[in-house]
Amino acid sequence: MLKFTAEHEWLKIEGDVATVGITRHAADQLGDLVFVELPEVGAAFDKNGEAATVESVKAASEVYCPLDGEVTEINQSIVDDPSLVNSDPEGAAWFFKLKLKNVSDADALLDEAAYKELIA
Repeated sequence: MLKFTAEHEWLKIEGDVATVGITRHAADQLGDLVFVELPEVGAAFDKNGEAATVESVKAASEVYCPLDGEVTEINQSIVDDPSLVNSDPEGAAWFFKLKLKNVSDADALLDEAAYKELIA
């Protein structure tokens, strides 16, 4: 199941784990990323908590935790090479995996059609 937030994060939900990243729209708005800071594995976040930071030549921005949960894995490759986020934001450049506290909370997020409408 693929879901989106109004803050331009995407979630691919498999069982009770969500893979989280930023959308192509967000990556395009930020421009070329030069720095990514990810949360620690084991960190617990509430919905909308500041989970990660990205910096581009234009601006710095927070990446928010889309739902309540605990970080189970991070994508070290985007820390080592932030430009991956620009080239494949909705694929290989995911940010972290989140064990969801309550999977049904994802029902309140946007589906792909609603997200496309939001950014149109």
